[in-house]
Amino acid sequence: MNRVLLGCIADDFTGATDLANNLVRAGMRVLQTVGVPSAALSASVDAVVVSLKSRTIAPAQAVAQSLQALEWLQKQGARQIYFKYCSTFDSTPDGNIGPVIDALMTALKTDFTIATPAFPDVGRTVFKGYLFVGDVLLHESGMQDHPLTPMKDPNLVRVLSPQTTRKVGLIDHGVVAQDTAAIQQRIAALKQQGVGVAIVDAVSNADLHRLAPALAEMPLVTAGSGVAIGLPANFGIAPNASAATLPGAKGLQAVMAGSCSRATNAQVAAFIATGRPAYVVDPMRMEQGQEAREAIVREALAWAVPRLVDGPVLIYSTAQPEALKTIQTKLGSAKVGEWVEQTLASIACGLVQAGVGQLVVAGGETSGAVVQALGMQQLQIGAQIDPGVPWCAGQTKVNDDILHITLKSGNFGTEDFLLKAFGKLSS
Repeated sequence: MNRVLLGCIADDFTGATDLANNLVRAGMRVLQTVGVPSAALSASVDAVVVSLKSRTIAPAQAVAQSLQALEWLQKQGARQIYFKYCSTFDSTPDGNIGPVIDALMTALKTDFTIATPAFPDVGRTVFKGYLFVGDVLLHESGMQDHPLTPMKDPNLVRVLSPQTTRKVGLIDHGVVAQDTAAIQQRIAALKQQGVGVAIVDAVSNADLHRLAPALAEMPLVTAGSGVAIGLPANFGIAPNASAATLPGAKGLQAVMAGSCSRATNAQVAAFIATGRPAYVVDPMRMEQGQEAREAIVREALAWAVPRLVDGPVLIYSTAQPEALKTIQTKLGSAKVGEWVEQTLASIACGLVQAGVGQLVVAGGETSGAVVQALGMQQLQIGAQIDPGVPWCAGQTKVNDDILHITLKSGNFGTEDFLLKAFGKLSS
């Protein structure tokens, strides 16, 4: 049996590729699975990232799925477990970050872990326990308008404390800026105080590299993807180019955008400004029923297929915060999200059947729905396009062929990402 060094559980699909990307950049050979596999690992890899779609489901379901993933990873011999959540730490007051941390700690029989969404490469930093997105605090970044998990408090100790049964503490930057020994001493002191989970400050990659050795013997690490840049060195692994090798890309090109984040809205606008063809899916039509949603799929494909031969097309459902609030008020945020995800996923299947072999998907929930609809079970992780976003490749059940796909978190990527991605793949 192939034994993995690091077993990872990610609470959404874009977050999984984000984590896998950082591990690959640090030299690990990584396989990403879509859901919990039913069979033992056959590939020879250093790390496995099990991608779940558990960020916004009921906490009890998120816990059950995460424990199932843990059990499978333990059977593959994983020496350390990594629970990955979003770099904006977004959740509801009931979870799911805290409940999953509690369940994993209990299952692993450990009394202490850390928690930090810091990822400086994409502007996510933590200072004095407060999460910044770029130059502003979390609740001023646009995340306060998130349709499913609005974040109105940037203090991570305050955010996490009601979600967990364990005492939450802080390893602040005054400690992290010193050295690994200082971090280890702070961990020992917090454990003496009965702290079970410690938020960790980090404002630079140097902070994360100082933190990583202090985590080497920890059964469970919980974080965004930033901490991953330092963990491979704990296993004696150094960066190497071969870790990011993918099969050659082929086929037509398309973009699906379901996120309503500020970053994705700007990327959609930049794509449209180039004059490339773009088709907007109207969520307001979806309340008319299943027939109406099926009609949207047919209309979108009829528009897209003749245009694919001339280069990438964009199909999007993004909206500005004011428009989004109007739609949610009328239809309900959960219903709108589910309808949009299912509709875009059906369109994606039709595009792949029409010959699309290179697909960019923007938005975590949308990415999960698309990958599941395509029947993709495993993804190889390739080169980075922008921080946190790599190209991946895997076989689909739609046409039994290899699809190159990138699953972009709504908040990630430069404004020109949607077109730049294809250039990075061809090069």
